[in-house]
Amino acid sequence: MPGMNASRPSVSTAFLDRLEAQTQATMAAAEPPSTPFAGAPKADRSHLTATVEEAAGELHRIVRTLHADPEVAFEETRSAALLAEVITNLTGAAVQTGAHGVPTALRAEVATAGFDPQRHRTVAVLSEYDALPEIGHACGHNVIAATGVGAFVALARLISSGSSQVEGKVVFLGTPAEEGHSGKEVMAAEGAWEGLDAAVMTHPYGYDVVDVLFIGRRLLRVTFTGQPAHASAQPFQGRNALDAASLAYQAIGLLRQQMPPSDRVHAVITDGGTRPSIITDSSTMQLYVRSAYPETLLDLSARVERIMHGAAMMTDTSVEVEWDHYPPSLPVRGNLTLGAHWARSLAERGREVLPAGVVPDVLAASTDFGNVSVRVPGIHPMIAVGTPDQALHTREFADAAGGPRGEAAAVDGAIGLAHSAWDFLADDELATAVAQEFADAGGPLDPATYFA
Repeated sequence: MPGMNASRPSVSTAFLDRLEAQTQATMAAAEPPSTPFAGAPKADRSHLTATVEEAAGELHRIVRTLHADPEVAFEETRSAALLAEVITNLTGAAVQTGAHGVPTALRAEVATAGFDPQRHRTVAVLSEYDALPEIGHACGHNVIAATGVGAFVALARLISSGSSQVEGKVVFLGTPAEEGHSGKEVMAAEGAWEGLDAAVMTHPYGYDVVDVLFIGRRLLRVTFTGQPAHASAQPFQGRNALDAASLAYQAIGLLRQQMPPSDRVHAVITDGGTRPSIITDSSTMQLYVRSAYPETLLDLSARVERIMHGAAMMTDTSVEVEWDHYPPSLPVRGNLTLGAHWARSLAERGREVLPAGVVPDVLAASTDFGNVSVRVPGIHPMIAVGTPDQALHTREFADAAGGPRGEAAAVDGAIGLAHSAWDFLADDELATAVAQEFADAGGPLDPATYFA
């Protein structure tokens, strides 16, 4: 009605409140993750911890600087330069910029004397540093950047000290464009993950938890083409592309009743015509298709594509379906054997780390680290930066990521990653168990060909 004020509708928090109550109850009964493997010598772990703590000021600088100067996917020039500067200044290691075919990607590596890839293992430590458009570091990639740098610095300094008997190689990979662009898969085309035995990174969250569900994601662009006509004088001469998009949108809504609970489909109509008096001859949709397992993501993709062709058939229009303009992301396959070592380290820092399965799977998003974790064993644990009621991709979480909690997480997370990586290089029995878990989960997959 004229004069009515437009306002956002209120949204009940009853479901989230119930989930939080269930999570708290599960947390109270949960046993923290544990490991039967010794890992690296205590002296080595102490050395790593001390080095990260010594570098804390530089890690805090990364957290604050990236937060104040956010750069979006593939444009992270200043962020990448800062990370390279800190690594070079603290380790002397050469940092390659423009690594693996991506201008803002980074690579550095250090190895023990006499390293032999046939006898010794290689582990990669990852940093992300792209921000979200308009909202900045609301996913905490500024913290991820600092944790990866801090871990690599500690590992490189331990190797250069010559004080350890452990042998192996550590690679730092700065990976741009996680947000919506699957930068890690772009890097894969230029060999980023070849020669690795494991990869580690950590992600900010509302809890400290060894593993949570990250589902796979594909991007779909659909263009319906019809025939324009005057909407009043000769509508029968037209074929309405907007009708096709509308039918497809409604069909996606009906599909949800028959989807597994772990599946997700989101859609927008980005182009629906120009004038009400003209039958729309071209309409465009963009969709995200997500699922918890590679095989169910493949199945859901086929169902969604059939809907698009069905909508075109019903409206006598034609349709063009374009999958994965940006590469798809497969679900994360977290290696719990190695993740337990990250949890042990974080517990030593006074954090109460939750085991997998405590945080409800309904609170699931996607990440291109999934494409790494199906190529080599990997961990992607979550470290508390925000509070449990602060969702990722919100301004509240962005504020937390740029403040004292973000700085503390950068130090603790770097120590956890350094310990996990060095334990993997030091302990043959641990490495064998990590590899066995990876094999039992299906072994390596190639995301580049999986959906072909």
